[in-house]
Amino acid sequence: MKTELLAPAGDKEAAYSAFYFGADAIYLGLKSFSARAEAVNFDEKDLDEITAFAHTKGKKVYVAINTLMQERELPELLKMLSMCEKYHVDAIIVQDLGVARIAKKCFPSLVLHASTQMAVHNLEGALALKKQGFERVVLARELSLKEIIEIKEKSGVEIEVFIHGALCYSYSGLCLFSSLTTSRSANRGKCVYSCRGLFERNGQKSHLFSMKDLALEKDVLKLEGLSLKIEGRKKTPLYVGAVTDYYRRILDTGKTEVTLSDNLKQIFARPWTKLHFNGKNKDVIDEEFVGHRGLFIGDVEIVSGGILTFKTLSAIERYDGIQIDIDGVERPFGFSAEELFLNKKRVFEVQKGQKVSIKLPNNAPFIKKGSKVYSASSTKVKRAYKYQKPKPNEYMNQIGIEVLVCVLQDKITATCLDQTVCLEGEFLKAKQPEKVYENVFSSFSKTGEYSFYLKELFLENKEGLFVPSSLLNELRRLLYASISFEERKVSLPITQNFQKEKVSKKWSLKTDQLSLLSGLDLSEFDQIIFKINEKSIPEELDFLPKEKLVVALPVIMRNQLFWKKKIDAFFNAGIKQFMIGNISGFSLLPPSAKIYVDHTIGVLNLQALSYLLEQKARGVTLSVEDTKENIAHLIDKSDSATLVVYQDVELFISANCVRKNDCSLCDRKFITDEITLGRDQFLLISENCETKVLKKTPFYIAPEAKDLSPEYYRIDFCNRKYSVSEARKIIESSFKFQPLKNTFTGNFKKKFA
Repeated sequence: MKTELLAPAGDKEAAYSAFYFGADAIYLGLKSFSARAEAVNFDEKDLDEITAFAHTKGKKVYVAINTLMQERELPELLKMLSMCEKYHVDAIIVQDLGVARIAKKCFPSLVLHASTQMAVHNLEGALALKKQGFERVVLARELSLKEIIEIKEKSGVEIEVFIHGALCYSYSGLCLFSSLTTSRSANRGKCVYSCRGLFERNGQKSHLFSMKDLALEKDVLKLEGLSLKIEGRKKTPLYVGAVTDYYRRILDTGKTEVTLSDNLKQIFARPWTKLHFNGKNKDVIDEEFVGHRGLFIGDVEIVSGGILTFKTLSAIERYDGIQIDIDGVERPFGFSAEELFLNKKRVFEVQKGQKVSIKLPNNAPFIKKGSKVYSASSTKVKRAYKYQKPKPNEYMNQIGIEVLVCVLQDKITATCLDQTVCLEGEFLKAKQPEKVYENVFSSFSKTGEYSFYLKELFLENKEGLFVPSSLLNELRRLLYASISFEERKVSLPITQNFQKEKVSKKWSLKTDQLSLLSGLDLSEFDQIIFKINEKSIPEELDFLPKEKLVVALPVIMRNQLFWKKKIDAFFNAGIKQFMIGNISGFSLLPPSAKIYVDHTIGVLNLQALSYLLEQKARGVTLSVEDTKENIAHLIDKSDSATLVVYQDVELFISANCVRKNDCSLCDRKFITDEITLGRDQFLLISENCETKVLKKTPFYIAPEAKDLSPEYYRIDFCNRKYSVSEARKIIESSFKFQPLKNTFTGNFKKKFA
């Protein structure tokens, strides 16, 4: 594919700004099911206008329908997909496999792009999605250039990568922090950005997980033939125009322009990082501050009499926004520069290199000498990014219509589709019969704000009669007002294999600790799931009954060749049942393997469940962030659903390391710390270059789930060390559906925000 610059559009203004400054395509969200639910987003009229405009200019529009959806929301989804089809969007970006199934079966003209929320991080993930009909995959942000190029060259599917903007601490799609602490799910577009919070670790408070912003800058030139994606659907049109312009010029000239990057930093910017693009990188967190910092323009030299003085590294105008770092405060102090002084004279503007004095507001905190000063808003920069946009209603996706006009001596009729209108009159011979068609065509071509245009006009006027323009216009108005287009009626596809039969309760045990498997009575369980790691070997599982054993793969498997060999070793040892937590598992596993799907592939509706069964999955674990009402419906209709009742839920799964050491000297062994955020307590785990965060208390819903009948109830002992006696007590309480102290129920007894 040709290299594509893809810009965000949180609203129509941002879309026009993006196109004006050189975007080849934009991505946007609708009023429902957008992972940026708090952006303005697009209604039907806006979508009509922006797609018509884009396609006229040879540009593309992608619609992000990239949240997980509960069963009750699917009828509304059909309306959104119908809009996308009606207005010819170039692709839809999806996370929920149920959305993919509905689109493929009901709206086959819609092109599917796999959202970064699917956490595709290896070649096998891209291959699996290609096989399932996706034309493009948006890769996880954590990948290196080497990994990106390999996937691009070997997958045969279009690849999209992020090049600039905000970063999530966790792999996208695998973050449950916001959901299980506030009921506002990141997978449903309602994230509260818990990763930006002020955490305490070992008595020290810092923003442990607050990521810098991604900025690949000139490195984008190494990504030829990919879609280059800018994050920012919640950003202003000014920001969208500036960042699009910045990367458009890099792509066109091969050069970066300091002035443009400075402009961008003054509009909105955290400190910048290239993340892991050039290899493992620990310089990705801004522990001291959060939010917009701005462009560094100097160090405070004097603060006296409410006046701040410093030598500025950038021009400043009156009313520009200034921010100053304050020790011990997580956000810079910001104010408007309402009074500027140069050599004690009040001025409107100060040039770069001059010593400026700025009057501080009355509420200014103590500012010490040497404090960093930033330009956080520039009037000059705002003037630099004006953009043009069309007149209202100038662009619409119109349907071509055919009109038949018949002229008789006593009346004139017009017909379109199944509508006919008539006007009576007395019509005489035309002096210039050859011009009658021209007049009729001219009148009926005026479709105004209607969503159709005149494709072809047929005129029956055998006697060559003349019709005044006033009557033609009145006839046209009557006809066009009577025309309506019926929307195509669409129903949800039939779901698979859901003839539910009441069966006795079955139990599944999942663990990553061999000591538990050798110490527990495994005859109590109908399924035994062992989560392997890089050092696991088949022989250590020889004591387990093969008919019950399921080997669970890690969710993240960056080195697919290593994991392919590891999987083959277990398979050749006679283990045929596997559990996958990422879409890549479908390609990594041998065709004859029996596959179970874990909860990290989010399933909140029957369509997603059916999609996975059609991929030959034997069973599917329901999402641990779902509500009881929705889970009960899925279980009632399904004979293949597993319900987790006890688990130390991974709130973050991250490629970003919390260790302060040199990577080359790291033993990568398991370490853990307790951390807090306000009154909430968590466990921080680091192992094998991966960081996880758990709630200090485990997730437990057995008493609340007693009345449900899943295929399996599941108890998990992963991520945290359990003694055999501890595990036995938890198992006994779970089997009896009894309460456990110091646990939490997540969203099970709630509703999503």
